[in-house]
Parts: sequence; C-alpha cells; structure tokens
Amino acid sequence: MMQLTETTPQPLHQITPFSIPTMNKNQIQRGRPWPGFPTSKGLGSFGDANCMEQLLVHCANAIESNDATLAQQILWVLNNIAPPDGDSNQRLTCAFLRALIVRAAKSGTCKMLAAMANARCNLSIDIHTFSVIELASFVDLTPWHRFGFTAANAAILEAVEGYSVIHIVDLSLTHCMQIPTLIDAIANRLEGPPLVKLTVAGGATEDVPPVLDLSYEELGSKLVNFARSRNVMLEFRVVASSYADGFSSLIEQVRVQHLVYAESGEALVINCHMMLHYIPEETLSPLSNTNSNPYSFEPSSSQSLRTMFLKALRGLDPTVVVLVDEDADLTSNNLVCRLRSAFNYLWIPYDTVDTFLPQGSKQRQWYEANICWKIENVVAHEGLQRVERLEPKSRWVQRMRNANFRELSFGEDAVSEVKTMLDEHAAGWGLKKEEDDLVLTWKGHNVVFATAWVPA
Repeated sequence: MMQLTETTPQPLHQITPFSIPTMNKNQIQRGRPWPGFPTSKGLGSFGDANCMEQLLVHCANAIESNDATLAQQILWVLNNIAPPDGDSNQRLTCAFLRALIVRAAKSGTCKMLAAMANARCNLSIDIHTFSVIELASFVDLTPWHRFGFTAANAAILEAVEGYSVIHIVDLSLTHCMQIPTLIDAIANRLEGPPLVKLTVAGGATEDVPPVLDLSYEELGSKLVNFARSRNVMLEFRVVASSYADGFSSLIEQVRVQHLVYAESGEALVINCHMMLHYIPEETLSPLSNTNSNPYSFEPSSSQSLRTMFLKALRGLDPTVVVLVDEDADLTSNNLVCRLRSAFNYLWIPYDTVDTFLPQGSKQRQWYEANICWKIENVVAHEGLQRVERLEPKSRWVQRMRNANFRELSFGEDAVSEVKTMLDEHAAGWGLKKEEDDLVLTWKGHNVVFATAWVPA
C-alpha cells in the first residue's frame, strides 16, 4: 500500500443507471415459439440466477438469429426482474442485459433493438479516473488484487535473495500499486537494500480500467521518492509498448539492457499481474493467418502472440517470472459459451461487494462500473476490440511449460502471509494450494491464481 498524504476525494463519476423502456402488453406478441413465456404476474419464478442465465442465453440466441420480436419479449422479462439497483444476481443480470443491447445496437443486425437502444436508452458507462491515493485505497478494499500482490512479493523476495541489483519488469493492470509494499520488504533485507530498476509498459492499458489520472512519468517520480524515503535507490523506466503486439518493444528493450548487466549479477524479475490475458491468443489471430510478426524469431504456423510472448520471455533467462490472473475461460468465439462462462465467473465480484462497500457509495459505483465494462467487452465486442480473453490456470500452466519454464512452489512463508492478509477481509474468502500454485477462492469457487516460474 503506498503511504501518501490522505486527501478527501473529489466529487466522482457514477455509473449511469441502465433501464430498458418498459413495453406494454400490446407490444408483446403472444404467439412466439418460446414455451412458458410468463405474464408480468408470474415473473417471480424467474428471479433466481439459473433462470436469469437461461433468459440471457435465449436473448443472445434471438439477437444472433436476428429475431427481434423474441429478443424484445425476453428483454421485457429481464428488464422487469433485473433492476440495476437490485440484489447481486439482479445487478449482474442487468449488466449482461445492457451488454446484449449494446451488441445488438453495435452490429445493427437486430434493427428493432438497435433503434430502441439508440433512441431511448443511455448505454454509456462512466469509468472513474483514479488518483494514485484513490487507486491505492481502492485495490486495498478486497483480496482480488491484494492476493496476487502478497503471493508475488513473497516469491520475488525469495528469488532475489543475495542480489545487489534487481531489475523488475512490471506488467500490471493496477499501475504499480504492488511495488510500494515490495520496496518496503526489500528495504528491510538483512544484507541491506539493493539497487532496484523498475521497467513498465507505457500506454499498455490506456483503454482498460482502472484508469489513472497521471502519466507513468509522474507515477515514476512518486515511486522514486517513496523508495528514497525507505533508503532504496530506484531507477524508473517507461517503455512505450502494447499488449496488442505482445509487448514486443518492451521485450526487446529489456533483452538489450539485460545483456549488458546480466554478467554483473543482476536479477531479472518479470511480474505479470492480470495483464497477459490481453495479449491476443489463438482464437483471435493465429500467426499463420497474418503477416505480422513483431518478434525476431520465426514462429511455427500454429503460434499466437501469447505463445510468442512467453517464448521471448524465456529467451531473457529471467531469475523468476510471477504470473497472476483471474481463473476463468473467456476465449470462446461462440457468444453463448462465452456469456455462460462470464456469467458463472462474474457473479463473484457482485456477490463480494456487499461485504466491503455500502450500497450507494461512490467506490461501489466505480467498482461495478469496471465490472460492467468487462461484461460489455466480453459480450458486445468481437475481434481486436474484444480484449478480455481470460484463460484458466490449467491452460496458463501448460503454456508456461511449453515455453520451457519450470514451476516453483510457494513456500510456507508465502502461504502464511496470504492467510494473514485474508484475515483482514470477509469470511467468504479462502486460500487453497493446487500442486505448486496458490488459488484465491470465494465461497469455494476459484477466483484468482498465482504461479511462479524459473527457466527449465
């Protein structure tokens, strides 16, 4: 957690309440081939999560098949049972409903829905722009990110023990919010603090929340000052690089820099925190079907940018690679499969929010707006615009092994630190160890995984 002067947050954006115009009975054609279509008096039986999921699936199929009348009927039901200010399942369903309307309006294939959305619905999401203090406090509210910070820092500290120079490449969705805690720990080493070099990808997630209100150069200045206050010398470097090309320019810059310093005993740490799933994978752009190869080596015909990135990472011969990400599969090119997978994962952030943020609070509005953004990206977009392409832990483990990495097991100290952190949060959060990996759970369901790797 970054120790900076506390300030009172300024008035903040809110997520725009989403509503679909309520249709009267004359607008609904009763003769549609959908068994059991309810009247408004019978909507109560549709209020559980399974029924809501089925309704969303029916609606997605209707939109994809350009059946505007059936889609409109289902939307009427969903609009009546899933208000934006309802319980967690209702808010979850409302977010998916909104995303389906955006998809219909975006594609234009379901013209009636598109016209309705454009004329009468405000479909915008107000994504809050965070100050450093706000973001540091925001990520501290829940273990969603803190779990990965704690596990990764423990693995990094163990791997760099004895090194006098540590080069950290931070590929993190949370804009270096993990680093102050790591600097604190490094400052207390028995052998004294090392020189720390921190390299980040500038502009990598400008279009992905959370959004920061200052440049990485300004952020770097704050981190350098913070490190100095802990008697740690920090060098901060920004390399313009994007997930869209597999961070190729960042990898090349680190490769050249590390060649110079590797012989002098510099540790190279690659910290990947919920960032790698934005790199294009096989369902988007097999390199056999493109002319773009940002890396210097020749790929095989079946390699994706995600595979090439890991291969390039292995070529750096890092001291340790830490990979933390959300444990779900959102890569399917089939809309219904993707919708089901997202629905059965993203209920978790809606379910957890009641344990740490009061209804109507500004921070809750920011939190749910970010989830709505993710849902819209998964459901409403395709191709290069659909960047939320999560893969489950098992697939990442296989990818790392294929790239010639060997997995490290998290030690007892790491497990103990994660458990201590979880004690600060609601009772539903849990920790389990799966072989060498650590997994954050909510009510027994996998949420986020943490893995650590070294070159094989």
